Amino acid sequence: MKIDGYTRLAAVVANPIKHSISPFIHNSAFEATNTNGVYLAWEVDATELAETVANIRRYQMYGINLSMPYKEQVIAYLDQLSEEACLIGAVNTIVNREGTLIGYNTDGKGFFKSLPSFKISRKRLVLLGAGGAAKAILAQAILDGVSQISIFVRSSSMEKTRPYLEKIQNATGFRVDLFALEDVQDLQDSITKADLLVNATSVGMDGSSQPIPTSIVLPEKLMVADVIYQPFETPFLKWAKEQGNQSINGLGMLLYQAAEAFELWTGKEMPTDQIWELLKQKYQ
Repeated sequence: MKIDGYTRLAAVVANPIKHSISPFIHNSAFEATNTNGVYLAWEVDATELAETVANIRRYQMYGINLSMPYKEQVIAYLDQLSEEACLIGAVNTIVNREGTLIGYNTDGKGFFKSLPSFKISRKRLVLLGAGGAAKAILAQAILDGVSQISIFVRSSSMEKTRPYLEKIQNATGFRVDLFALEDVQDLQDSITKADLLVNATSVGMDGSSQPIPTSIVLPEKLMVADVIYQPFETPFLKWAKEQGNQSINGLGMLLYQAAEAFELWTGKEMPTDQIWELLKQKYQ
């Protein structure tokens, strides 16, 4: 990697963030595309967020990525928001356009690009969870022309989830159906009619827990996805595969959301096939 007076900087900002594999992805892309850039991981306190954003202009950076807990807090310091960032209410990528800082959220686009030969347009989606990943997937599905969305959360989280879904409906005219995860019959009915089932919760990261009962019957043509990539195959995906369903983990989402950000910054396409092979060797 060449570093000189023309090298431009990008970074991921969060707390904690030292564990991130985003530097591996982006620095591999800079090198593969012969782009004079360097990508770092910055662990930043909340009191330093405004100054960190100001440094994007000060140092003429490409921009930054953001992870928890700053995806919502950072909006106050930006000049513009993309359509999907407005809907989601969170930003994971800031782009420096000659001093104008524009907030994007590439998570939803990254997720759908990670699904082989699948288009969400006019399809039915069942989504487990209502956190940041779920909101990104939900908003992008609506923008991409999904026909129906059922979202399942714990009964204790339903009242907290409703205001966000009302905001989405007011902004887009699209009504999302909300159910309690504990209602197994509603869950089975929705999954039976669905084209795509997504676990957007953290359940399964321990390598043993399941987000839904294994008594659920999956229709043959249903695609099943999990936003988790460690473990590489969660119990949820293993169970779906045993039923004969195509299953996709979250590593592709991580790669393709990064690819979207890389292209926004550099105007170049990330060599995702090449980097995917490197990621599989690292995590499979």
